[in-house]
Amino acid sequence: MMLDDRVDRGGEPPEPTLDVSVVVPAFDEAESLPELVRRVHAVLSSCGAAWELIVIDDGSTDDTWPVVADLHAADERVRGVRFARNYGKAAALAAGFAVARGRSVITMDADLQDDPDEIPGLLARLQEGYDLVSGWKQQRQDSWLKNNSSKIFNWAAGRMCGLRLHDFNCGLKAYRHEVTRRLRLYGEMHRYVPALAHLDGFRVTEQPVRHHPRKFGRTKYGWNRFLNGFLDLLTVYFLHARGASPLHFFGRIGALFGGVGGLISLYFLLWWLGGGALRVRPILILALVLIVVAVQFISLGLVAELMVSVRRPEANYRVCDRL
Repeated sequence: MMLDDRVDRGGEPPEPTLDVSVVVPAFDEAESLPELVRRVHAVLSSCGAAWELIVIDDGSTDDTWPVVADLHAADERVRGVRFARNYGKAAALAAGFAVARGRSVITMDADLQDDPDEIPGLLARLQEGYDLVSGWKQQRQDSWLKNNSSKIFNWAAGRMCGLRLHDFNCGLKAYRHEVTRRLRLYGEMHRYVPALAHLDGFRVTEQPVRHHPRKFGRTKYGWNRFLNGFLDLLTVYFLHARGASPLHFFGRIGALFGGVGGLISLYFLLWWLGGGALRVRPILILALVLIVVAVQFISLGLVAELMVSVRRPEANYRVCDRL
């Protein structure tokens, strides 16, 4: 079983030759993979679809890779990509998208909390004309802290990106092949895949799906996901909603600080011209600091504009049709 060199080269994904590709990131999930593969096999075979299942071993320390090798030996439609170390879910999804050959791509977690029986329903929504269908775990089988922190992130992401979904980070999703070709995932951007697709002009919707308690192993999420999630949301908003003109983003902040600092300085200038004694006061120092900060923000915007100007022009837009 060989690693497709597109994963390393960053080349274009292969043209679709199958009906469905199922991409499964896995980190220490040796116990759950055999059952997951069996259930996916049963669901897709009953649909009569030509399919493949791609397991991304994200640097597992257990027997995940030997299990994937055994599953591949039993059925060549089960494929595998093995990372040298743990790179995270976004990198695993990107690697899976790079080698997927399906016209439709399903992503799901390896821990059996996502139900393979939901796959036909998600594919049916794609047939309705949607480009991405995101699962909505109405009855989440997670801890109180995880459930409520997700609600906060979902609300914030919807407000900032203009896409109102109940569950941005559900692992169970269905994509058209065109969406997976367009997405550029890194860091921990997997949380906001629906927002990324929406900001690129794709049609995104959601569908309620069943969610089961974890059957094997333990959760891989820690406290750092909360801060990382907030920072990633700012990245999504800036790079995609404001990425075409960074100076507009930074310039507005600089103009606000500069305006406040300028008004305060103008007041003291008029006071001095009117004969008032000009002394060093905290508010005068604040005005000077605001002006300096304003210059820094505007300079940062200009530097960002230089960086944007050397990007390929097509990176700023997505063509959905031609005549």
